[in-house]
Amino acid sequence: MKLLLIEDDDTIARYVCKGLQQSGYGVDRVGDGEEGLALAIEAEYDLAIVDLMLPGRDGLSVIAELRARGSAMPVLVLSARRSVEDRVRGLETGGDDYLTKPFSFSELLARVQALLRRSQAVAQSASPARLGLADLELDSQRKSVTRGGQKIHLQPREFQLLEYLLRHPGRVVTKTMILEQVWDYGFDPQTNVVDVLVCRLRSKIDKGFEPRLLHTLRGVGYVLKLD
Repeated sequence: MKLLLIEDDDTIARYVCKGLQQSGYGVDRVGDGEEGLALAIEAEYDLAIVDLMLPGRDGLSVIAELRARGSAMPVLVLSARRSVEDRVRGLETGGDDYLTKPFSFSELLARVQALLRRSQAVAQSASPARLGLADLELDSQRKSVTRGGQKIHLQPREFQLLEYLLRHPGRVVTKTMILEQVWDYGFDPQTNVVDVLVCRLRSKIDKGFEPRLLHTLRGVGYVLKLD
């Protein structure tokens, strides 16, 4: 997952970036409000962490502009302002959560993960129940999978992985992304549990069928697509 950090304090920014990267997230960091807003508009991020006291454009203005443009990206506000009024203003402007400085990284990480889970749940609830690619079909409500009209029996994690891949057809997903989506907690990205899970799923949805749908991009990740 890709996060955007808009923070002008170099010490705090390095601390947050290092922790998030070690937790498996990709992070882009900028220290100016105008630059941060432009990046948030132009690129696609799963979540933004925004400081309020910024040069160029303050954090509240950045958040307000994003919401005015229809962005539903989760935003975690960082601020040294600790009053109830400041927190209320940050949330009413469009922030999804508010964390005061100084803070522990473990709390920041927990809040980031909670916001991402909430965002994913909302996105999935608004997504179609029936998904498919070629002759592969998945019904998320009935928890059923077929290919070429033939019923395929999947274990819960296999089903979760397939649903995730079908909701992002043609998109390369990394091991870290799969760990976050299927296991929903920090996990050593060097472990082979993802490889094992992908292998099991491939044997069920591709073996004996044409064309092959689940592809491995060595050293990068996996993608569900037509050849």
